Amino acid sequence: MIKKWPLFEHQEHTAQFILDSDPGCFIMNDPGTGKTRSVLEAFDRHKKSEPKAKLIVIAPLSILEPAWGADIKKFTPHLKYVVAYASNRQTAFNADVDIYITNHDAVKWLKTDGNYTKYTQKRDWLVVDESTAFKNATTQRSKALQKISGAYSKRILMTGTPVPNTICDVWHQILCVDGGQRLGSSFYRFRSQVCNPVPVFGMPNIAKWEDKPGATDWVMDMIRDISIRYAAEDCLDLPENRVQTLYIDLPRAIRNKYDQLAIDSVVLLQDKVINAVHAGSRLKKLLQLCTGAVYDNDGKAKLAHTARYELVADLVEQRPHPCVVAYNWKHERQQLQELADKRGISMAFIDGEVNPRHRTRIVDEFQAGKIKMLACHPQAAGHGLTLTAGKTTIWCSPTYNSEHFQQLNRRVHRAGQTEKTETILIAANHTAENEVYEKLQNKLVRMDDLLSLFADNTQQEATA
Repeated sequence: MIKKWPLFEHQEHTAQFILDSDPGCFIMNDPGTGKTRSVLEAFDRHKKSEPKAKLIVIAPLSILEPAWGADIKKFTPHLKYVVAYASNRQTAFNADVDIYITNHDAVKWLKTDGNYTKYTQKRDWLVVDESTAFKNATTQRSKALQKISGAYSKRILMTGTPVPNTICDVWHQILCVDGGQRLGSSFYRFRSQVCNPVPVFGMPNIAKWEDKPGATDWVMDMIRDISIRYAAEDCLDLPENRVQTLYIDLPRAIRNKYDQLAIDSVVLLQDKVINAVHAGSRLKKLLQLCTGAVYDNDGKAKLAHTARYELVADLVEQRPHPCVVAYNWKHERQQLQELADKRGISMAFIDGEVNPRHRTRIVDEFQAGKIKMLACHPQAAGHGLTLTAGKTTIWCSPTYNSEHFQQLNRRVHRAGQTEKTETILIAANHTAENEVYEKLQNKLVRMDDLLSLFADNTQQEATA
């Protein structure tokens, strides 16, 4: 007998919201609240009245099998699915199954004339997971998504972080749901309504667009009827997550080089002159130097120090449970691997070079306690994965991206977690790392303010 897993109340409400929405909906439930489960439940109910219905899921490559495939097997095993990517894409889409799961870039393949006619128009439900990948309307894949989305009777976009930078990030996502009914079909007209141009000092004719006061309230009102939002804390009994920053001092010689690079934009490392030609490049080089190496113009890392990785290894060894370690640069991965080998720490990586099948095996082994340290690149491992065997997330270095930061932290602190967790941020004293973490927190506070408006509205609708 197949076990029937009961839905949480918020998942039931989300599933019904999907079924009732027309032409689709925007799901902003927090990472870890089980959005995938709600979609599968809604589609399964839809299949009872439309047995020939098909669903296509467009998601990050990293979670095609580990998240979507695993949830189908667990919650709706009677539904047949196929994962379509790279060279097997056409064969997969020719298969007679209920659900087709493919990666974000596949939209460019689907929108071509032959594929659009042959494959897109056969499927009546479209789900776009982690839809912020399509927030920029000018990219090729965003244009492709806009073209194919109109062919589906139900369009469902999902993300726990809908506005990582500005309220403008939501425009193209909503356009793919309703075709421009609520926020209009012109991005520039929408931007002029919700943002003010602010001149950039020293750059004539260049403006930075900042959200107008009250813009978030106006957008919320416009898309209220097709949007749903549940915060994890409101619907899951999650144990506490403690966040702390560990400050370290740069070695004196490295501090001197850091100060030189900050002032002169030039530094000598391993007999190689490193230049930072503009402010953005200088910040990037400074952050690299904090982590122990700087990349030259040929892309080769010039190693400066390794003390930070000794600290990471110490933190992992001090804990009885598996740990997730976030890293941003290739030299960090190398240093972590060398230390893990030296100390006998069982270790694995998840980054862009790991194929989906291997990634699934890594996640299973981590959850089974066979891997003590799982080093993850935030962009590759920040969505969809459940890593609740871990209790500690360690940021070896900060990311610029608030969405990646929040999403990766939710791999451990999510549904299924039964123990208190911790997030440890490592920063070098009196360096740009402190500023990055501070700006990161400000972005998260701003995004939380917006999302709380949607969450309040969802709670009112649910209890009405």
